[in-house]
Amino acid sequence: MQNKLRFGYLLVAALTLAVSGYTFAQSRVLEQRVLLGERIAELFDTVLEIRRFERNYFLHGQATDQAENARYLQALGGLLDAAEADFRRLGIGDGVGSLRASLASYAQWMRDYVAVAPGDEARRDALQAQIREVGKRIVGVAEVAAGAERSQVQVLLASFRTVLVAAIVGLALLMIGIGQALSWRLVRPLKRLEEGVAAIQAGRRETLPWLSDDRELVAVVGAFNQLLQELRQRQRHLLRAEKLAALGTLLSGVAHELNNPLSNIWSSCQILLEELDEAQVPGHRGLLLQIDGQCERARAIVRSLLDFARDRPVQMQPVDLRGLILETLAFLKAEVPAGVRIEVEIPTDLRPLGDRRRLQQACLNLIRNAVQAVGASGLVRIAAHRTRPGDPFPVACPGAGDMIELLVSDSGPGIDAAVLPRIFDPFFTTKEVGHGMGLGLYIVYQIVDEHGGCISAGNAPGQGAVLRLRLPVAAGEGS
Repeated sequence: MQNKLRFGYLLVAALTLAVSGYTFAQSRVLEQRVLLGERIAELFDTVLEIRRFERNYFLHGQATDQAENARYLQALGGLLDAAEADFRRLGIGDGVGSLRASLASYAQWMRDYVAVAPGDEARRDALQAQIREVGKRIVGVAEVAAGAERSQVQVLLASFRTVLVAAIVGLALLMIGIGQALSWRLVRPLKRLEEGVAAIQAGRRETLPWLSDDRELVAVVGAFNQLLQELRQRQRHLLRAEKLAALGTLLSGVAHELNNPLSNIWSSCQILLEELDEAQVPGHRGLLLQIDGQCERARAIVRSLLDFARDRPVQMQPVDLRGLILETLAFLKAEVPAGVRIEVEIPTDLRPLGDRRRLQQACLNLIRNAVQAVGASGLVRIAAHRTRPGDPFPVACPGAGDMIELLVSDSGPGIDAAVLPRIFDPFFTTKEVGHGMGLGLYIVYQIVDEHGGCISAGNAPGQGAVLRLRLPVAAGEGS
C-alpha cells in the first residue's frame, strides 16, 4: 500500500508542479504583456500630447506650445525605437515604417509651419491641414497597437483560465480516485480489524487474522497480536502475584503460630542447660545443645517467612553506600572463610535514596550468596559507580535520571543458564534440602523494586556470577 500511496502522491505532486510551472510561465508572459501595455500606453499618451500641443500652438501661436510639441515628438521617436520589437510581436510591424515616415513628415511640416512668413495665411492653412492629417494617421497607428495588445492579453487570459480550470478538475478527479483507492485498500481492512477486535472482546478468538498483504497492515496486526500475547502473559503474572500475596498471608499466620511453641521450647531448653549438671545425666547436655541449635534454625526460618510476608513502610533517606557495605561485611565476618578475599571498590560520595535497613538486608543476602558460591577460597568483588540516563543495562529499568549501580561478583562456578530465568522467583533454590528456602534473592528483588530500581543476574566471562542492581540517587547529591 505504501508504494501505491507514494505513486498517487507523486502523481498529484507532478500534476501540481506542472500546473505551477505553467502558471509561473503564464505569469511571466502576463508580466511582459503588462510591461508592453505600459509602453504602448505611454506611446499613445505621447501621441495625444503631441496633438494637444499642436492644437494649442495653432490656436494661440505660443512658442512654448511649439517647444513642447517638438519635445514630445522627440520622445515619441525614442519610444518607437524601444517598442519596435513589441510592435512586431503584436503583428503590426509593417506599420512601424509608415509611422516613422509619418513622424518625419509631421516634424518637417511643423518646422515649415513655424518658418512661414507673417501674412502668408494660405501657406499656413495648407500646412495646418497636412499636419492634422498626418497627426490622425499617427493616432490611428497608436490605437491599432493598443487594440492589438488588448486582444492578445484577452486571448492569454482565456487560455490561462481554461488550463487552470482543467488542472483543478484533474486534481479533483485524481484526489477522488486516491480517496477511493484508500477506502478500498485501507478502510475495508480497518473495518475488518474493528470486527476482529470486537470478536476478541467477546472471547470468540484469541488473535487477529491477517487482513491484507500490505506491509503496514501486516505490521499493525502483528503488533496487535504481540500485544495480546503480552497482555495474556501479564495476566498470568498478575494471577501469580495474587497467589503470592495469598501465600504471604498464609505464611504470616503460620509463622506467628510456630513462633510461640518455638519460643517455649527454646526457653525450656535454655533453663535445662543452665540447671543441668553434666555429671548427673551424661550425654543429655549434648542433646539439649542440639535442640537449642535447631530452635535457632527454626526461628531463623520463621523470621525469613515473616520478612517475606510482612509489608513494612519504606523509610526513604540518603544512605552512605560505602559505610553500609562495610557495616554489612562486619556482620558477615564470622561466615567468611579464611581463603575468601573480599574487595570493596566504592567511592565515598555515592549516596542512594533508600531505606537503610532494607538496603542492608539486600546487600547482606547478595554478599552471603557470593561468599557461599566461592566456597573455601576465592574472590568476592563489590563495586559501585554512578550511571547516566541511557547507559546500558541488561533489563528494563523504571528509574529515570542518574542512578547508582552496585555490582557484586564472585569467582565461583557461575549461574547455570537454565536457572537464570527463575533466580528471583520465591522459594526457588539450587541448594540442597535444608540449606536454604529460596527467599534470599526474591527479597532482594522486592527491596530493589520498592526503591524504584532494577536488578539483573548473569555470568561474567571467566569470573563466575555477577549481580547488578541500580538505585536512584538521593536528591541534591553532586555528580
